[in-house]
Amino acid sequence: MKRELAEAAGRFDIPARIIAAAESALDDVVGAWAQRDANALAISAKVTAAFLRAGVNEAHLQGSTGYAYADHGRERYEAVLADAMDAPACLARLQLVSGTHAIVATLDALLPHGGRLCSLTGRPYDTLKMAIADHPAGLVRANGIDYLEAAWTAGPQPGEEDVHDALRRAPDVVFVQRSRGYATRPSLSVKQIGRLVELAREFAPGAHIVVDNCYGELVELEEPCAVGADVVVGSLIKNPGGGMAATGAYVAGTKEIVARVADRVFAPGLGAAVGPTLDMTRWIFAGLHRAPRAIAESLKTLDFAAALFARLGFEVDPPAGAARTDIIEAIRLGTETRVTAFARGLQRLLPVNSAATLQPGPVPGYADPVIMAGGAFVSGSTLELSCDAPLREPYEVYLQGGLDVAHGMLATMSAAAAATA
Repeated sequence: MKRELAEAAGRFDIPARIIAAAESALDDVVGAWAQRDANALAISAKVTAAFLRAGVNEAHLQGSTGYAYADHGRERYEAVLADAMDAPACLARLQLVSGTHAIVATLDALLPHGGRLCSLTGRPYDTLKMAIADHPAGLVRANGIDYLEAAWTAGPQPGEEDVHDALRRAPDVVFVQRSRGYATRPSLSVKQIGRLVELAREFAPGAHIVVDNCYGELVELEEPCAVGADVVVGSLIKNPGGGMAATGAYVAGTKEIVARVADRVFAPGLGAAVGPTLDMTRWIFAGLHRAPRAIAESLKTLDFAAALFARLGFEVDPPAGAARTDIIEAIRLGTETRVTAFARGLQRLLPVNSAATLQPGPVPGYADPVIMAGGAFVSGSTLELSCDAPLREPYEVYLQGGLDVAHGMLATMSAAAAATA
């Protein structure tokens, strides 16, 4: 593959020094890629079994309009996704436009007025923290919520004493963020989430446990509901959509919680009975079926990027071949100039808007200027190759997704060339 990689890179004027580093990076990822394929096989079997148990047939691929009463395709899709998420029930709707939307709706459905919300994984990512606590119309200010965070200052997971201290304040809802967001902390494994669930059951037995599952679905064989979480929430245009869902988000968990969220999203008494799927049912089914393979391609792309940038002398997290629990790679570039150059170099080889000249700027929900590279066929689909970077210390860029490892290698080589020019 080294010769073919060099020839392909030559089409895009990628320098010889980057090609040489990329050839060495290939040696670093051979074992990891074999493990990614083996993991994808196991997860594909799990998802396929969920389709078979639901008895999906061609009639279920048709969409619905209007109120969408008795949308049997929607019901079967939610049954398949609930099974894949190790949950008893699921609400997956196009009317939920993002993971943040679904998370806020879930928290609002579960928190009593004047209740207490505890984030066990420190500060949530920027947009969610804004929606929960910082915006004047957010949950905290609008509903008199007492919001607290367990400190997470260092290490691979929150310290148990910090978790104990937060849980002793008797929260009504415990929130766990699986992925790293824009933080320097690592993402959490399902096993680590299971430990947080155990602590929550011990020290706050009455609390509902909500896990933000964005970017982590179908990376591991088990999902957080399998280790005791009450509900998981995520976006269909990330992992579960397989690059084919055009919009939507999901809430999967206990039947009681899913029903409460449906009432909150639509209206009490209507709940999950409404919500048209338009012409999207076929594509969300197909995307979920293909998601394990698409996610494996993403993980391979990130392994390659980690190996390449480590060869070029940069700090990466996680390193190539390490256990992965989401589809995000953090690359510490150290300066605003390198971060901006990386994003522009990546954009140059994305299939949509490759000629765009990226500029940092304000983004709703973020306190710092952000630069983003994205050339996806579905806007905002971070399972497709993209990167985000807030322009603040320590100047890390967060590389996400990649549906095709061949394209992912070339695009990350272009980003490396620009960042090290």
